[in-house]
Amino acid sequence: MPSEMPTRPAPAGDEADELLALARRVAAREVRPPAAEEEEAGVFPRETFALLSRTGLLGLPYPTEYGGGDQPYAHYLRVLEELAAARLTVGLGVSVHTLACHALAGFGDAAQRARWLPAMLGGELLGGYCLSEPTAGSDAASLRTRAVRDGDEWVITGTKAWITHGGIADFYTVLARTGEEGPGGISAFLVPGDAPGLTAAKPERKMGMGGSPTAQLHFDGVRVEDGRRLGELGRGLSIALAALDAGRLGIAACAVGLARAALEEATAFVVRRRQFGRPISDFQGTRFLLADLATGIEAGRALLFSAARLKDAGLPFTAEAAMAKLFCTDHAMRVTVDAVQLMGGYGYSADYPAERYLREAKVLQIVEGTNQIQRLVIARQLLDGACAGD
Repeated sequence: MPSEMPTRPAPAGDEADELLALARRVAAREVRPPAAEEEEAGVFPRETFALLSRTGLLGLPYPTEYGGGDQPYAHYLRVLEELAAARLTVGLGVSVHTLACHALAGFGDAAQRARWLPAMLGGELLGGYCLSEPTAGSDAASLRTRAVRDGDEWVITGTKAWITHGGIADFYTVLARTGEEGPGGISAFLVPGDAPGLTAAKPERKMGMGGSPTAQLHFDGVRVEDGRRLGELGRGLSIALAALDAGRLGIAACAVGLARAALEEATAFVVRRRQFGRPISDFQGTRFLLADLATGIEAGRALLFSAARLKDAGLPFTAEAAMAKLFCTDHAMRVTVDAVQLMGGYGYSADYPAERYLREAKVLQIVEGTNQIQRLVIARQLLDGACAGD
């Protein structure tokens, strides 16, 4: 099986600063202004993703020879934080797209990469990632979608659930059973979004992220050539887990961005809002709460980038990715709840973004493995290390 592509050393400070400045300009001018209105109306910002592709922000952690940005993961995550702070639908969408490209970029052969990766990274295409099923969420090894060999093709039948960009993606990375029950009988496939037999159900009705469609996908005898099978036969679950390690860093970065946006909103409000003859920012209770929230955001960012540096160095980072996802998403939930509380009735009003941030924060504790699963991953890594030392 081809190994994951190595990442290059961090670029010079000027280059990294320019990249971050570009992300901030795009976020401020294109992403943030329509966010509230489009989220309420359930409008997916497809043109925004096309713009990100044209500006080189949609394929940052992948090699330039395939149309990517050849950036260290740490710098990609900084960009992701900026996008998520402006609108979570966009930040999370970029993270999902990056996840959808991971199997091909990391485990596809040279011919597969050359054939499909440039269009996925720089061709204004959008990806989806198909692992979860109606009866297989946290227990990914129990998935039932099956791919059966028929000559030079595979026939895929089954249902995938909770698919971000379901029904609108141009391609999907799909995990399907090709062998026996259990983790060893799963393989990965690259499926075109317009493949005959592939249909999407009506998007789910969610408490937040109305602009990001999430839907079941039905595979009714979908045929794909054997050349679209990624990696070794039966090794799909290990490919999926490797992708999830990286994807959890993306979710953590989105959580940091969302928490930062909520804190900035609450901070600006308490400076303006006057009670008992002075701004409520003068009260010690308000100041202490803001200090705790800000400290947690910085601690989460430090944990996130510590894990990213391990990834960029080619070192194991499974436990660290789980820790970053756990801490950053739990803290984002706390920040958004407290931001609404600091703003009182105004925080509860849809005229301000704080209530939307709160509703959006909840999903980050669920996607890419629930935070209960993160605790299991962390504990397993700790205990495996302890047993190895005996």
